[in-house]
Amino acid sequence: MKSNEEVVREAYRLSEGNVLDGHGFRALFTEDGTFNDMPNSLTFRGDQIPQALSGFAGVFPDVHRELLEVHAVGDVVAVELRIQGTHLGSFPTPFGDIRPTGNRIDVPTADLWYLRAGKIERFNCYNAANVLLAQIGAGPDFKSAIEAARTAATGA
Repeated sequence: MKSNEEVVREAYRLSEGNVLDGHGFRALFTEDGTFNDMPNSLTFRGDQIPQALSGFAGVFPDVHRELLEVHAVGDVVAVELRIQGTHLGSFPTPFGDIRPTGNRIDVPTADLWYLRAGKIERFNCYNAANVLLAQIGAGPDFKSAIEAARTAATGA
C-alpha cells in the first residue's frame, strides 16, 4: 500500500496539464470523497471531480503545481504550493466569460488532504483566488460594491 504522501503526490501528478488524468485522479478518492474549492465555496463529488480538473485545465492548459512543502502527519497531508499556468481559455464567471489574456498565473495555495485506508476522503484546496483574478486582469470592482451598498442602505 502506498503511503498517504505518495497518494497525494500521485494526485498532483495526475492533475498536471501535460498529464491530466481526471479518472485516475478520481480513483484515488473514496467512493464518497470530496474535492472542496474553499475560496469559491464549491464542492465536487464523484464524476464532478474529474470535471473540476478538466474545467481548470481548459482555462489554464499548461497548469503546473509547484510543491513547496509537503508534510504528512497520520491521515492528513498538508501541502504548500503554487499553482502556475497561462490563461489561454475562457474563464467562466456568473456574469459571463473572461476572455483569454495570455497572462501567466502564479497563485499561492495551501492544500489539506484527509485520507482513510489509503484513499482520499476529503481534499480542501485553499488557493488565493484574489491573486489569480488579479493576475488575469480581473481585479475587484470596489466602486460597484460601494455603490450597491449605498443603494441597499438608502433603499434607493
